[in-house]
Amino acid sequence: MCAAKDASLFGSQCNERGTPMSTIRTMLVELTGTPEFAEAIGDDEDLSASGIDSGDLVRLILLIEQRTGVEVTAEDMEGLTTIADYERFVAARDAATPQPGAA
Repeated sequence: MCAAKDASLFGSQCNERGTPMSTIRTMLVELTGTPEFAEAIGDDEDLSASGIDSGDLVRLILLIEQRTGVEVTAEDMEGLTTIADYERFVAARDAATPQPGAA
C-alpha cells in the first residue's frame, strides 16, 4: 500500500494499485489525464510510438524544467524517448546540481 510518505519519497503520486509512480510517470498522467495510459507504457517503451503526441512531449519537458529546475536543451531532447531516459536524465542532472550549503 502506498502511504503519503511513500509518495513523497518518490516525488510522485500512487497508482490505482497503491504503488508509488515515478516522477515522470506522474507528470505524464497529469498531462494526458489518463492514469491507465501512463501505467500501460513500459519504462523502456518509446513514448511517441505509444501514442503520446509531440505537444504532450513538449509540455512534459516544460513541466520537468518547472518542477525540477533541470534545464532540458534541444540537444538533450533528441536522446529522451522513454520514461527511463527521462528519469535517468533528471536524476543525473539533479545529482550534478550543487546543493545549497554543500562544501
